Amino acid sequence: MTSQQSAVFGRRKEPHTIIIARGDHIRHFTIRPWLAAAFGSAIAALAIGYLLATTYLVLRDDLIGGTMARQARMQQAYEDRISALRAQVDRITSRQLLDQQFMQEKVGELIARQDRLTERQGRLGPVLERFGATGAAKDTPTPSPRPQIKADASPELDPTATGSISASAFAAASKSTVSWPLRAQTANAAQALSAADRADQLFVKLNRALKSIETEQLDNVKSLAENAYETAGAIAEALEGAGIKVAVGYGEQDVGGPLVASAGAQLFDDEVRELDDALSQLSEVKRQAGQMPLANPAPGTQVSSGFGTRRDPFLGRLAHHSGIDFRATRGTSVRATGAGRVVKAGWNGGYGRMVEVDHGNGLTSRYAHMSKILVEEGQTVTTGTIVGKVGSSGRSTGPHLHYEVRKSGAAVNPTRFIAAGKKIAQYLKGGNS
Repeated sequence: MTSQQSAVFGRRKEPHTIIIARGDHIRHFTIRPWLAAAFGSAIAALAIGYLLATTYLVLRDDLIGGTMARQARMQQAYEDRISALRAQVDRITSRQLLDQQFMQEKVGELIARQDRLTERQGRLGPVLERFGATGAAKDTPTPSPRPQIKADASPELDPTATGSISASAFAAASKSTVSWPLRAQTANAAQALSAADRADQLFVKLNRALKSIETEQLDNVKSLAENAYETAGAIAEALEGAGIKVAVGYGEQDVGGPLVASAGAQLFDDEVRELDDALSQLSEVKRQAGQMPLANPAPGTQVSSGFGTRRDPFLGRLAHHSGIDFRATRGTSVRATGAGRVVKAGWNGGYGRMVEVDHGNGLTSRYAHMSKILVEEGQTVTTGTIVGKVGSSGRSTGPHLHYEVRKSGAAVNPTRFIAAGKKIAQYLKGGNS
């Protein structure tokens, strides 16, 4: 084959031909340039598609894994947040339960202390009523009444209802020198403190107030006992001035024992027993004083003749006067100077119409020269009982009362008894127990 050449462009390119021989069959294909380009483009497109698909498949797992990881992290964060919120709710619930338990315990303590105050007042009441302690001494303090504490489940004690404990849930003592410390807090302080803190402060104040009341109550019991002892001592001292000795208090000799200090409830019990002993002693001294001839038999009259040596009105010479004379008009009431029993009521020689009263312990009193006798022998009289009327019977120069006090049969000066009676009159105004 002779190559054909172009005079203008040189050698002409012939298209490629592909011949396929299979037995007797022969096929040939002429490969055109555009066909080769199209086939190459298709192959390149397939290769690129395959590479892209392979890359997607490879990267998809990473993307899915990342997405799942992000979702897992978000779910974990959500669960952590839920757990934190649940824990916070649990803490708040636990705090509320603790606050409620705290308030219940504190209220229980306050109620227990209130019950102790009630028990104390209940123990003191019969002692004071029995001995009439209000008349035993002047201006003697008495134990303050207990504060009333409400223990019912009301909104005032429910922190979930009001956020704090209301001060109106507790009633202050109606009579006490201790100022009940339940004052309203300011708004700023209320906002700055939690309900538990406000309740705690309130309970602290209540405890201090109850402690003050208990201390005041104990001090008043001590004061009552000391006052009773002082009153009994004053009465005994006045009676000793009249020549009558009365045993007061415990002896300071021939005694002993270990020193064991009292504390707490035992201290109050000991003080109550001490008060009981003091009031018993005072009652006994007042009883003895009430039986002694200490009053004035003719109040408002003057003494015309004293006790002791004087000039006899009939003989004009010195003689012993066994009593005192009260100048009074005829018919003036003559009163018993102490409680006792009438042992004589009638005419008795120079005494004229006379009444004699036995007061016990060897003491007697005589009322003589009366115009009229108003009691009978064996009759019981009290201080102030009218036993007769002033007269001038017997050995007398005119209307008057001859009054005697005898101890174991011997005449003693009645003036000392009357003076002692004036001294202790203020202590006997409350009555004799």
